[in-house]
Amino acid sequence: MVGVQDAPETLDDSTLIGQSLGSPESFAALFDRHADEIHRYAARRLGPEMADDVTGEVFLVAFRGRARYDRSWPDARPWLYGIATRIVAQHRRAERRRTAAMARVGVERPGGFDERSAERVTAEQLQPRLARALTRLNAGERDLLLLVAWADLTYEDAALALGVPVGTVRSRLHRLRVKMRRALGGTDPFAAEER
Repeated sequence: MVGVQDAPETLDDSTLIGQSLGSPESFAALFDRHADEIHRYAARRLGPEMADDVTGEVFLVAFRGRARYDRSWPDARPWLYGIATRIVAQHRRAERRRTAAMARVGVERPGGFDERSAERVTAEQLQPRLARALTRLNAGERDLLLLVAWADLTYEDAALALGVPVGTVRSRLHRLRVKMRRALGGTDPFAAEER
């Protein structure tokens, strides 16, 4: 049994959520622990102007649904990313406009040449093609790709977030790898990752 004196930072997410059922203010510790990460994910998906609102929505939905949280998951990140992904879907039109704009406009950066410039130039040249490739994915494919690539979820966590079996995640990512490699002219965006 968790004692009253236990500090929130020593408790896993499941315990915090359980405590928040009787003591709603305990949920603030979960917000403090994960809000920045969810905010970054929302900003990358929809742009910085919408990230605050989406983050707030995610934690409002999570707070309201905390009684239904599966307490066998000690880490709430997959649950929170699942909520974030559904909220992002509600904002899909804004995401599509932003991604289409990225595909049309190349990145221009002023400044000198340093040791990372060659790497940055290559990434900047790839960005419009990558953005175009993202616009060609269906919503489920884009959600899965961005949960793994941007949110850095494991296959198992992505499966939990999306409510699908881990085998489905693996097979979808395999097909996505082929699609993205073809769209990027042979460049494998997954080359550095194997989970």
